[in-house]
Amino acid sequence: MNGQQLPASTLGGLLETWSADTGPAYRVLAERLRLLIADGRIMPGARLPSERELTDTLGVSRTTVASAYRELRDSGYLVSRRGSGSVTALPTKIGPELGRHHAPGIDTDGLYDFTCAAPAAVPGISTAVAAATVELPRHLATPGYHPQGLPELRAEIAATYDERGLPTSPDQIIVTAGALAATSIAVRAFLQIGDRVLTESPTHPNSVDAIRRSGCRVVAAPMSPGGWDLPLLEATVRQTAPRAAWMVVDFHNPTGWLLTAEDRQRLAIAFARSRTTAIIDETLSELWLDGQEMPPPFASYHPEGVITVGSVSKSYWGGLRIGWMRVPSSLVARVLDARASLDLGAPVLDQLVVAHLLRDRATLLPERRATLARRRDALAEAVSAELPDWRFQVPGGGLSLWCELPEPVGSTLVGVAQRNGVLLVAGSRFSPDGGLESFIRLPYTLEPDVMRDGVRQLAASYRSLTGARSTPGFTPAMIA
Repeated sequence: MNGQQLPASTLGGLLETWSADTGPAYRVLAERLRLLIADGRIMPGARLPSERELTDTLGVSRTTVASAYRELRDSGYLVSRRGSGSVTALPTKIGPELGRHHAPGIDTDGLYDFTCAAPAAVPGISTAVAAATVELPRHLATPGYHPQGLPELRAEIAATYDERGLPTSPDQIIVTAGALAATSIAVRAFLQIGDRVLTESPTHPNSVDAIRRSGCRVVAAPMSPGGWDLPLLEATVRQTAPRAAWMVVDFHNPTGWLLTAEDRQRLAIAFARSRTTAIIDETLSELWLDGQEMPPPFASYHPEGVITVGSVSKSYWGGLRIGWMRVPSSLVARVLDARASLDLGAPVLDQLVVAHLLRDRATLLPERRATLARRRDALAEAVSAELPDWRFQVPGGGLSLWCELPEPVGSTLVGVAQRNGVLLVAGSRFSPDGGLESFIRLPYTLEPDVMRDGVRQLAASYRSLTGARSTPGFTPAMIA
């Protein structure tokens, strides 16, 4: 119905038994219309019937319809346009307006910021910077371009794979300016315009945007409530023959799921059969929080068909724009050729700093994990107490809770919460194909007391939106 007049009779059929719900009639009508728009049953841009037409069809007062339309306008689901009447929309702006490319922790000072799933720097960054500054002068006599990366850093990165049971030569490592840059280079090296790329839904939106901007077509396979749906993934691979797959199998962002060793092998076999290049983002692989044994790297199961992407942004600090790729030896030259049209290497000083951090990883990472585990538990307890009807599973690692709401109000809640000083990202932002309005991602990267206060404000925002009230003695719907 996008851009077309929605007849009153058709809308009446969609509303069905709306009047049977309890509450003021105009609010019940507005809520039913909002759900139809949020679920995509009424497409954005559709023109709703006039107030008079809908009044006659539903057999209610003109005031009821007018008040319902006003509620939708106030929440961003309806726009009045001269000559077009009332046109449906999805909320796109939140107020007070905050720039899309704001700096978390700086532009958001004084707000409860749950938009960024990245913690502050680990202790030890300043020491590593000081040591790197001492080493820098010996590089100043060179042009400073290192398309593959500094040898000492590549050796440290390779050693991390050796420790995980995946033999790796430093010559297989290509250092990049972050994981997103690594993904973009891999796409440029192995894909052409129109190629299909398989990914999960939900998934990390920036990486999907990078894939789409390259001209590739994204094929999204929905995740099940328990994680990856392997039969669905295998069927999707057979039916669509994707040229590549971009996936996060280690504490998946945003759900926190961890793909088992058995399922890694099964999926790697499917990729090998279809000659699908797997681009596996392991940015969160070091953030296991419960002392569990981690499965082998995905590349262990298909060494010649997997490009592994890594980064220090989550485990050490996002201010160090250093990532990398682990590439099969036979493909290194191809990747470096593709990289040359994007940049000529990552900053030398940052590479030196990261080399020092990786040498001290046995000391730095346990403290990072312990801090994140405390914050995860604090956030889970706060959400369970303040929002007992939100469902989530406590992840064994990663940086966020993936919360399912009883109703598809995610985008609307983002706007209401910001007016109360809480910044959120709606679940729909993590969907390659739209939907997921019943989900919200909540990172546990802030101090526990700050998160508790933020969740209280979030709960107040949610109650004001849905009219929900706390139910004494209600058992939290949490799957731990």
